Amino acid sequence: MTVKVRFAPSPTGKLHVGNVRAALFNQLFARKEGGTFLLRSDDTDQTRSTKEYEDQIQEDLSWLGFEWGEFARQSERFSVYEDVAEHLKEQGLLYPCYETAEDLDRKRKLQRARGLPPIYDRAALELSEQERADLEAEGRQPHWRFKLARKEVHWNDLIRGQQTFDTGTMSDPVLIREDGAFLYTLPSCIDDVDFGITHVVRGEDHVTNTAAQIEVFEAVIAYRGEGAIPTFGHHSLLVGKDGEGLSKRLGSLGIEDMRREGLEPQAVTSLLARLGTSQPVEPVLSMEKLAEGFSFDILGRAPARFDPEELKLLNAKILHEMSYEDVADRLERLGVSQPIWEAVHGNVETLEEAAVWREVIEGELNPVIADEDREFCAAAAAEVEAAGEARKESWSTLTKALKDETGRKGRGLFMPLRLALTGKDHGPEMPDLFALMGKQKAAARLRGERA
Repeated sequence: MTVKVRFAPSPTGKLHVGNVRAALFNQLFARKEGGTFLLRSDDTDQTRSTKEYEDQIQEDLSWLGFEWGEFARQSERFSVYEDVAEHLKEQGLLYPCYETAEDLDRKRKLQRARGLPPIYDRAALELSEQERADLEAEGRQPHWRFKLARKEVHWNDLIRGQQTFDTGTMSDPVLIREDGAFLYTLPSCIDDVDFGITHVVRGEDHVTNTAAQIEVFEAVIAYRGEGAIPTFGHHSLLVGKDGEGLSKRLGSLGIEDMRREGLEPQAVTSLLARLGTSQPVEPVLSMEKLAEGFSFDILGRAPARFDPEELKLLNAKILHEMSYEDVADRLERLGVSQPIWEAVHGNVETLEEAAVWREVIEGELNPVIADEDREFCAAAAAEVEAAGEARKESWSTLTKALKDETGRKGRGLFMPLRLALTGKDHGPEMPDLFALMGKQKAAARLRGERA
C-alpha cells in the first residue's frame, strides 16, 4: 500500500504550534514511507474562510520545510458533497431535524435530571410528513443528522492501540446545518475516500468522533462502490510547561509570529517532532533527518509540554551549528560579513542578533566605563596605541601586560575592558571582537570616546 496522508486546515485563522505538530507527524510519516502528503483547504465555511489565510498557511508551511504532492480545496467540491448527501437522504441515513438550540438544551437538561445520558433522542424520526410541512411553514429549516447504527465500532489506532466505541452512546451527528452549510464530517470523509487517504493522523481530541466517522465512511464507500476506511492515529495534545492547555495562548504561538521573532524553522520542527516522544529534543537541520527517526512507536500518550524558552534555546543551538554558507544570503541582507558571523554566531539566539554585533564591531557606541576603571582603561588604551595592529593573538599580550602593570586579574581585569569596548557585559570571545574592531576604534573606546 502506498501511504497517502493529508493535513486539512481551515483557512479561518493562522497556523499555530498545535496544528503544525499534527501536520508535521503526517509530513514525516509520508516522507519516511515514500508516500504522498495532500494539503487540503477545508474552506466550507464561506463566511469565515479567506484567500489571505489560505495563502498564509501555505507560506508558513513552506517556510517550515513542508512539501506537498497534491492540493485540494473543498469549496470546489460542493457538488460532490451534495450528490452524496442526497443519496444518504434517500437511504434514510441523513434525516431532517427541526429542534432549535434552545429545544435541544432543554432536552439535555431533562435527560440529566432523569439520570439519562444527554444524547439526541431521535424525536425527529417520529415526525409525520404533515408535521414536517407544518414546521417548515412556520419558517423552520431543518438541520440534518446522520443516523448511527448504534453498534460497537472497532479500530486499531496507530498510537493508542485497539479502540472500541459504542455509537449507541452518542448523539447522531449533525452533518448539515439549517442554512444548508456542510459541517466538517461529511466533506472530510468524502474527500478521504475520493483522494485515497490511507492514514489519518490527528490529535486525540478527535478520538470520540472517530467511531461516528467510521460509520459515515462505511456509508460513503457503499455508495461509491470502492474505497477504504483510513487507518487512524491519535496523538496527545500540546500543553504549556505548567501542564495547562494552550487554547488561551495559541494567539501568541503562531508560526507567523515565530518567523517575525527571528526563529529558525528547524528549531520549530525539531522541537515539535520530539515533544512527547521517547527521543531527545536536539537540533535537526533537515526534514529528511527528522523523518528517518520518526515512528508512531515513539509517541507517548501523556500530554506534550511546550515551553517557548526551550524553543529559544534550541534555536540558539541550531544557529551555533550553522556555517556562514548555510545563511550567507540572509546575512548579506543584514550586512554581516563572514568574519563577523564566525566570531559571533556562537553567542546569538536569533540571526538578527548578528546584526547587533556587527553594529558593536563596526558602528559607533558610547563606552561603558565606571569611574573607578577610567585610569585602568586609559592605561589599556596606551598599550593598544603602542602596539602593532590589533589581532586575535594581540589580546592575550594586552591583558598580560595590564595584569603585570596594574595587578588586576579575573573579572576585575577583563570586565572593564569588555564594557568599554562593546558596551555589554557578555558576548563573543574578546580576541575575535578586538581584532575585528581594529586598533584605532579599540583605543578610542578605551579612552572613553564615542567610536
